[in-house]
Amino acid sequence: MIYNEDCLDTMLRMKDNHIDLTVTSPPYDNLRDYKGYSFDFESIAKELYRVTKDGGVVVWIVGDATIKGSETGTSFKQALFFKEIGFRLHDTMIYEKSGVMPSKNRYCQMFEYMFVLSKGKPKTTNLLKDRKNNWGGTKTFSNITSRQKDGTLKKKAQKEINNFGMRFNIWRVINGNGFGQKDKIAYKHPATFPEQLANDHIISWSNENDLVYDPFMGSGTTAKMAIANNRNWIGSEISKEYCDIIRERLNLKNKV
Repeated sequence: MIYNEDCLDTMLRMKDNHIDLTVTSPPYDNLRDYKGYSFDFESIAKELYRVTKDGGVVVWIVGDATIKGSETGTSFKQALFFKEIGFRLHDTMIYEKSGVMPSKNRYCQMFEYMFVLSKGKPKTTNLLKDRKNNWGGTKTFSNITSRQKDGTLKKKAQKEINNFGMRFNIWRVINGNGFGQKDKIAYKHPATFPEQLANDHIISWSNENDLVYDPFMGSGTTAKMAIANNRNWIGSEISKEYCDIIRERLNLKNKV
C-alpha cells in the first residue's frame, strides 16, 4: 500500500508495535534534490520506534556529505539518536558500492552505512551464508596445534568445514544506472539503492507474511523486493511524481 504523504502522517495512524521490518534510505545532507522536500528526522525516529514491533528491526542506509572539506557526521548523529530513544544498534554494516566518488585530496568515497537497529533482541535473524570458503568438506589440520591450559600442545583433529560460511557485514553490491535495478522505470528517480541490497536485508531480518515498511519509498525498491519475497508491505512517499513511478514499476496502475 502506497501512501502519498509525509511518513509522519502515515505512522501517526499506525498502532503501536505494528511493523516487523523497516528498510529505507532517507534523503541526507541535501546530496540530492528530492523535489524540495525535507524531513524531521527526530520525530520520524521516535515514530519508527513506536510502530516497530518488539524484536523488530529498522535498517537505516545513510551516508555523509562533505561540506567545506569536512564530512558532516550526520550518519553517526542519527545512529546515536536512535540509541537514545530506545533502539539497540544491533550491527553497523557497510554498503560498499561498485561505483566511486573521485576526490583530489582524499581517498575515493565508495560506501554508505547500514545501521541495523532493533527494538530489543531481534526476533528474526536469517543470516545469509553465501560466502564461499577456501576449503569445503572435511579438512585435516594435521600440522596445527593448540595450546592447552597446562601448557602442553595438542594436535587439532579433523574438522568439518561447510562450503559456504556466513556473510561478513560489509556488502559489496553493484550499483549505478543499468546495474542496481532490473527495470528501467526505477531510474526515473534521482537516487535508488540496489534491489539486491533491499532483498538481502528483507530476507535477513523478516519472515514470509511479515510487514515491511519504507517511510521514504523513492522508486519503490523495498516494496518490489518485499513482494518478491512474499512479505506484506507499506510505503510512504511525499512526492506524487515518485508515487507515479512506484505504481508504474509495481504495476499497480491507479491503486494507492
